[in-house]
Amino acid sequence: MKSVWIKAAEGNWNQKRNKITAAMEAGADFVLADAADLSEIKKLGKIKTACFFDGKNQSTADADILVWNIPILSENADEKNETAELKQMKEMKSAGKIVAAYVDIQNKKTELFAAEVGKTADYLIVSAGDWRIIPLENLIAALEKCDVEIIADVKDLKEAQTSLQILERGVDGVLIESDDMSEIKEITAAVKMSGNICENLIPAKIVTVRQLGMGDRVCIDTCNLMTPGEGMLIGSQSAGLFLIHSEVDESPYVASRPFRVNAGAVYSYLKVNDITRYLSELKAGDDVTIVDAKGQTRPGIVGRVKIEARPMMLLEAEAEGKLLKVILQNAETVKLVKPDGKSISVTQIQVGDEVLVKSEEAGRHFGMKVTEKIIEN
Repeated sequence: MKSVWIKAAEGNWNQKRNKITAAMEAGADFVLADAADLSEIKKLGKIKTACFFDGKNQSTADADILVWNIPILSENADEKNETAELKQMKEMKSAGKIVAAYVDIQNKKTELFAAEVGKTADYLIVSAGDWRIIPLENLIAALEKCDVEIIADVKDLKEAQTSLQILERGVDGVLIESDDMSEIKEITAAVKMSGNICENLIPAKIVTVRQLGMGDRVCIDTCNLMTPGEGMLIGSQSAGLFLIHSEVDESPYVASRPFRVNAGAVYSYLKVNDITRYLSELKAGDDVTIVDAKGQTRPGIVGRVKIEARPMMLLEAEAEGKLLKVILQNAETVKLVKPDGKSISVTQIQVGDEVLVKSEEAGRHFGMKVTEKIIEN
């Protein structure tokens, strides 16, 4: 997931605090701050801190990440010569510190040197002025195989969106310099959404509806409120996962529980980002992926998992020549999603109905996709 940094190194403490608080509430990951403010920032909440390295100020060592301000090189400079800053970075990294470089690219020499610095730094924070796209493109390409995250310095939402789309992959995160609280929240939301996968959902035709006996089923209660059309991808085979709807719908018998997905039997697969997990192994604090009828995803957090014995039912559906299966609780509140985005209860589903599924080649080992022959019936 792409990261969000907030720069709060200027102004009085009240101004900095308001900016940091707004960023934290929006989901920012890092704050670039003065070493003198580190203790106060820790009182505001859990967020990683970064500050510019000062060998004479011992308090800089209290930051999670040490940042070096890389000087602008003249056009006739040798970008491969180590500066004092790069030497210090290497020494501190060897000592086990997380290191970052802040580079203001105003010419080609500085850009080339930034690529050299990126081979050492854990994070490369790039300010590129009016020439934002070309320098970032060059750095993304040059450092593709290096273990460094490229962070673009941005001042508004438009700059952030541009940086996130460069070379399709985009930068690994942004450093927000804006003082506008609403803009900070807008940029943070855009960055967090940009790293989400869009699932390709297709219709599958129901061919079997069969009641079973008692089995253990899992309810996933999340820290998130879901909306109509949203749920999670769950199934008996990694080759085909059904979009199981959340309990957001109103009912004359049961109150709406928009935080819950009644997910099915304990053995079932759940898609979380690009891996699968067994429902039985979920616990509070785990990540889940919420998916809507268009395949758009967003992150969720497990708050509670409820496993109880309930009457179960088997659904089988055909899609792309494959027979897909899922076992769910036999209850009116358990629903799937139709191609039109509306939900349908398992108690109303009939042979011939269509529901949305995620279909892919079978093959998972400890949840990771593998290329080998695996048969799941």
